[in-house]
Amino acid sequence: MKLRRVVFVLVGVMLLFAGTLSAQQVKTDYDRSANFGQYKTYSWEQIKTQDPLMVDRIKGAVKTALAAKGFTEVPSDGDLSLVAMETTRDQQTLDTFYNKFGGGWRWGGFGDATTTTENYKVGTLVVDLFDTKTKTLIWRGSVSDTLSNKSEKNIDNLDKGVEKMFKKFPPDPSKK
Repeated sequence: MKLRRVVFVLVGVMLLFAGTLSAQQVKTDYDRSANFGQYKTYSWEQIKTQDPLMVDRIKGAVKTALAAKGFTEVPSDGDLSLVAMETTRDQQTLDTFYNKFGGGWRWGGFGDATTTTENYKVGTLVVDLFDTKTKTLIWRGSVSDTLSNKSEKNIDNLDKGVEKMFKKFPPDPSKK
C-alpha cells in the first residue's frame, strides 16, 4: 500500500513537471522611437543554426507570421533585414521525492528521500529585425522551449513559438 502511494505521488509530480517544461517562454523588445508603419518588406540577412535543416523551417515560420501581419519577403533590400540565431543548451533539474507526504521531520523521525536528476535540452530562437537603411536594431524576439526527440514535435513547437513571438508585432505606437 505504501509503495502504491509513493508511485502515485511520483507519477503526479512527473506529470506536473512535464507540463512545466513544455511551456514556451516568449520575450520581445523594441526601439520605442522606431516608426513601424514605414516597414512593409523584409529580407533575410543571416540564419545561424547548428542544424542546417532548421534554416528553411525558421524561414517558413517567420514568413507565415509576418505575412499574416501584411509584410512581404523580398530577395534583397527589404525595408527590414532579419537575422535569426538558434541555439540549444543542456538543462538539468533535481527532483526530491519523500516516502512520506511533505517530507522532512516527522514525529517518528525523518522520512526517506530520493533525489533524481532530470536532463533535457532547451532550444532558443532569437529573431532580430534591423532597419535596412540605418542598420539599427528595432525589434528583437526570442522563444525558448524544451526540445523533443521527435522532429515533428519540434517543428510544431517552432511554428507555435514564432507565432507567439510575432503576436503583438508590429508594436502598437500608442503603447510606447
